[in-house]
Amino acid sequence: MDPDDVFRDDEDDNENDPLQERQSSKELVVFLVDASPKMFNVTCTGEDQENASHFHVAVSCIAESLKVQIINRPYDEIAICFFNTREKKNLQDLNGVYVFNVAEREYLDSLTARFIKEFDHVEESFSKVIGSEYGIVSGSRDNSLYNALWVAQALLRKGSAKTNDKRILLLTNEDDPFGSIKGVTKLDMTRTTLQRAKDAQDLGITIELLPLSGPNEEFNVSLFYADLIGLDGDELAQFMPLAGERFEDMSKQLRKRMFKKRRVRRIIFMIAGGLSVELNTYALIRPTVPGKVTWLDSVTNLPLKGERSLICADTGAIVNEPIKRFQTYKNQDVTFTIEELSEIKRVSTGTLRLLGFKPLSCLKDYHNLKPPVFVCPSDEELMGSTCIFIALHRSMIRLKRFAVAFYGSSSRPQLVGLIAQEETIDSGGQIEPPGMHMIYLPYSDDIRPIEEVHADTSGVPLATDDQIQKAVALIKRVDLKDFSVCQFSNPAMQSHYALVQAMALDEDEMPEIVDETLPDKEGMARPGIAKALEEFKISVYGENYDEEDEKATLGKTSNAAKKRKQFTEEAINKSEYYDWGKLADDGKLKDLTVQELKYYLTANKLTVGGKKDALISRILTHMGK
Repeated sequence: MDPDDVFRDDEDDNENDPLQERQSSKELVVFLVDASPKMFNVTCTGEDQENASHFHVAVSCIAESLKVQIINRPYDEIAICFFNTREKKNLQDLNGVYVFNVAEREYLDSLTARFIKEFDHVEESFSKVIGSEYGIVSGSRDNSLYNALWVAQALLRKGSAKTNDKRILLLTNEDDPFGSIKGVTKLDMTRTTLQRAKDAQDLGITIELLPLSGPNEEFNVSLFYADLIGLDGDELAQFMPLAGERFEDMSKQLRKRMFKKRRVRRIIFMIAGGLSVELNTYALIRPTVPGKVTWLDSVTNLPLKGERSLICADTGAIVNEPIKRFQTYKNQDVTFTIEELSEIKRVSTGTLRLLGFKPLSCLKDYHNLKPPVFVCPSDEELMGSTCIFIALHRSMIRLKRFAVAFYGSSSRPQLVGLIAQEETIDSGGQIEPPGMHMIYLPYSDDIRPIEEVHADTSGVPLATDDQIQKAVALIKRVDLKDFSVCQFSNPAMQSHYALVQAMALDEDEMPEIVDETLPDKEGMARPGIAKALEEFKISVYGENYDEEDEKATLGKTSNAAKKRKQFTEEAINKSEYYDWGKLADDGKLKDLTVQELKYYLTANKLTVGGKKDALISRILTHMGK
């Protein structure tokens, strides 16, 4: 099964319903990094377990995220902007704002290895080239946060909000930027800054906050930033600042904000009596594959664009008319355009039609035919879809039912099951979102009963009750609690990207890759697991089983098999040097040695035993002479 076909995005699917509009194909992101002296003074535990300044943590996290982003979404555009700086560098010539960029390049541009290399060394020359100072102080009318939002909004002015996802990521450890100012001045600065943020949001720009907390002081988002980013009620209560978290945790938080969820496609769920709801489908887990090969010009090193031209076989002229296909019927060629063939192959319009409900007990594990998708309601085109979906969702959970529906996809129409999932929340926030999992149900011929394949069990050793009990006890001991495939990284992909990163950034050493799929030797050596494993081994092999003798026997068998394989390959190679047909016709097979005759027999998988006359007779019989 092709994972690209299972998890195709809207923008990659050319056969979607006209209702499905193109998703945002590019992300434009501006990092706003607070560079005030407080960011350098307050420290927290860094990656190397040593104290590091908040500024160092913020810059390091951005650098790590950019290295991931350039692989996953290389066509996105970013800009890095420092505020509360001594020097200023921006197109608006505003105080306290410094836009970082590489020379001879636009401020907002696609990621390159050169950009990341330059940003990796920004801390070394920051105090000398850029500098840090408080931009919002009593007695001054300068508002560096206001200026930073203005500059970020100007940087994100390119492109339409319908085709580009625009975001501002704000990193700071100051929960009250106007704390040192009193009276009317503070109210005025707060009002204008919040209005500037609202203006940006009205233009389709999302503002997200990544707060940094000190070791003994938690970031209080309700003082100012709750109003700036629009948090209230439950959202404010669930907003958990990154208080005293380590470098790796903040990197994960930043990556979550860098890579937004993208829907697979939008579908219409037809319930009954003309009642329909609009659904968005998401792939919760996607397979990671290496990037596509890009052909480059050998001289300029620029990407090549492939073009194809069709040439008429009769005249040699380039064919500019649209390509047509034909089917011969009763000695006549019936022509079809590509669009007509697409319509012929289209079995359904891509809607989801409810057929009924079944108890959850009817659903078996082996009914999950391929990776499912997660569906949530949407009110973009059909208003009221969310209300209807919630009512259906609650009823299915209360009655312990799942919905059976017909999904008319263009590639393979089939029955699907919709399983309602409740929301799961803990102290750290949402664990599982509310919605439904759409699993693809198999057809009858997709299920092959194992009894038909293994109907004859004669000669097959069966496990005893004691062996089964010991195996169950061992499995319970090694069972992983709260297991998720997201806990383990693909070591091959990690090594691949580490090599690409080292080559692109001219790094002397490759990052160390930890293979998390290898067995946990320390965990397997714990007394409880070791005892269960020993009991299982004794129940299967007995107390007098010698593992070393078994390995020696297997080693001898393996060596013999290697020698036989090597001899067979050698015989096949040497047999090609002889013209066996001519030798048989001329009666010269008797002039060959027994070893030479065995070359032919071995190459043709014939018996090599017997005297010379028997070998010659066997060869002639095989050749039909």
